Amino acid sequence: MNTTHYTILTLDAGGTNLVFHALDQNHQTVAAVTLPAPAADLDTLLNRLVEGFETINQQSGNRAAAISFCFPGPADYQRGIIGDLENLPLFRNGVALKAFLEMKFSLPVYINNDGDLFALGEAMSGLLPQVNKQLKSAGNPKQYRNLLGVTLGTGFGAGIVLNGQLLLGDNSAGAEINRMSNPANMNQSVEEILSIRGIQRLYAEKTDLSPTTVPQPFDIYRIGTGELAGDSKAAQEAWSYFGEILGEALANAITLVDGLIVIGGGLSGAWPLFLPKAVETMNGRFFKPNGQTLPRLEVFAYNLHNADCLNDFLTNDEMMIKVPQSEKMLAYQPVKKIGVGISVLGTSEAVAVGAQAFAKTSLGSELGS
Repeated sequence: MNTTHYTILTLDAGGTNLVFHALDQNHQTVAAVTLPAPAADLDTLLNRLVEGFETINQQSGNRAAAISFCFPGPADYQRGIIGDLENLPLFRNGVALKAFLEMKFSLPVYINNDGDLFALGEAMSGLLPQVNKQLKSAGNPKQYRNLLGVTLGTGFGAGIVLNGQLLLGDNSAGAEINRMSNPANMNQSVEEILSIRGIQRLYAEKTDLSPTTVPQPFDIYRIGTGELAGDSKAAQEAWSYFGEILGEALANAITLVDGLIVIGGGLSGAWPLFLPKAVETMNGRFFKPNGQTLPRLEVFAYNLHNADCLNDFLTNDEMMIKVPQSEKMLAYQPVKKIGVGISVLGTSEAVAVGAQAFAKTSLGSELGS
């Protein structure tokens, strides 16, 4: 194989659309196509997958070295068996998707979680390197190596990258953040709020609209900003509550990761109405029995889309302290900082970059660097 001109075929599979990319070794998209995700039966969907991969392979010159893509939700990703996905009901009782596609294309196939590949893509070419570049330009020696990526859309997904390595888990179930409990109702998953259906339900409850007449999420956002007619106050309150619940989930998750947070997915475009509240919630306080308080987190979260917050985040707060009983001085950063930002690459592009990187690592030295 010519190791200089190969492509990796990728797919961002959602409940509505199937977004295919062919990426070259420099993470550049050389072909792309979006096809609707049919819901009629499994064979129709499988044929649609074959159609999409064939199309982008032909468009990019039939140079594919591997297929690498994601599906939402838990599965046996090592064996490539998809089953019992909440948002893709056609996959029940185990579908050997990896073996099926390897049979069709005679190429190695790698399947992973969409939140995982989103996080990996943003760690490779998105928010993580962008923030580190900004810190360097600001004269701040701090550099970040860890990233929590979350996606807000049909469901609530996540991925974790630690020191450049994707956290997979022993059962292909690492970072399944959607199974966190809803702090407003411990008997529910947090996904009942942090999803398309969740924001629609919140707005409907505040306006007495029926589920059949409630607007789409982006229209609820535009109502909240005054761009569309509607109950602006109700829309703002719905998104603010959405942000509060998101902040609780992020605070719990980042406690175990300690790194940057990047948010993607179809609902991420509404960030002006939910991100400030989410970060405010993360920086809240706990109350002790004696009446004293302590910070919600060991770190302080910064909204990277607020100019003042970004400036404070990038500022080098390093100070020199003296080693006891000596004249030696050491640099010390008294403020532990993490940043929260929206996807730099865009969700589908980040997933494609993550899928390409995962395949390249899995293939090893065969493709070169």
